[in-house]
Amino acid sequence: MKNGNKIGRNDPCPCGSGKKYKKCCMGKQNSRPVDVKRWYRQKYDIRLKEKKDVEGIKAAGRIVLESLDMVEAELKAGMTTDEINTLVHEHAEKYGAVPAPLNYRGFPKSVCTSVNDVICHGIPGEYVLKDGDIINVDVTHIYKGYYADASKTFFVGTPGPDAQKIVRVAGESLKAAMEMLAPDNTIGDIGWAIQSCAERQGCSVVREFVGHGVGFDFHEPPQVPHYGKKGEGIVLVPGMVFTVEPMINLGKPQLFIKDDGWTAVTADREPSAQFEQTFFITEDGFESLTPYFL
Repeated sequence: MKNGNKIGRNDPCPCGSGKKYKKCCMGKQNSRPVDVKRWYRQKYDIRLKEKKDVEGIKAAGRIVLESLDMVEAELKAGMTTDEINTLVHEHAEKYGAVPAPLNYRGFPKSVCTSVNDVICHGIPGEYVLKDGDIINVDVTHIYKGYYADASKTFFVGTPGPDAQKIVRVAGESLKAAMEMLAPDNTIGDIGWAIQSCAERQGCSVVREFVGHGVGFDFHEPPQVPHYGKKGEGIVLVPGMVFTVEPMINLGKPQLFIKDDGWTAVTADREPSAQFEQTFFITEDGFESLTPYFL
């Protein structure tokens, strides 16, 4: 395995025996083939997905994408963020899906709506969108037991230069991450690509929130930081499903959480933008399970 991910003496043996590596296949010339699925579950608590699981996540993802497309078509100045919540919730119900954020750890709404200097986890409410605003709409649905997660940042009316820049850089950061999605690359490669893309354009990367495994649950291992060093972290293997969702600030990376316990805001009140998709690592690359054009 790559770099820091080689098998340790006291790790579970990757052959799947349940014994420690030093007590099983270590040093044996004719050791059994590595059971990667079992090893990743034992070592990292990562549940690799089978073909049927991927199809289930894709089905949930199609409803997520329809929700985002519907919001984009309806979005306009004068609309409240609570109206967006209603659109997404009713669309999920139409297909028999369940909005995963609703009542998740006490979150009171069905979608996250993060406007301007709100980084993430904005709670829909009475805020009235204005011309020139940017808004990230983050949708996660459960459909037939599977979760899919995606978000986009939209312009409301005519964006100013700062809004145009931060949305562009956030989209380019996700594109840069996608170039790292292949077996034998690492989670550190993903973070390095995002951080390099954002910082060379004078923007910053939020550290406190990360991408995550998804599919069987809302949040699963591994965590996927949007900063990092090449070659570090868990090695990507076929069957992994996780989100990449870089949160990029026009100013500094620091943030604070509002009294509601959810809404994360840039400390310098400069705008922030985010794009997110759910990705599946294949034998020779990746597939987006919530694909949209960037």
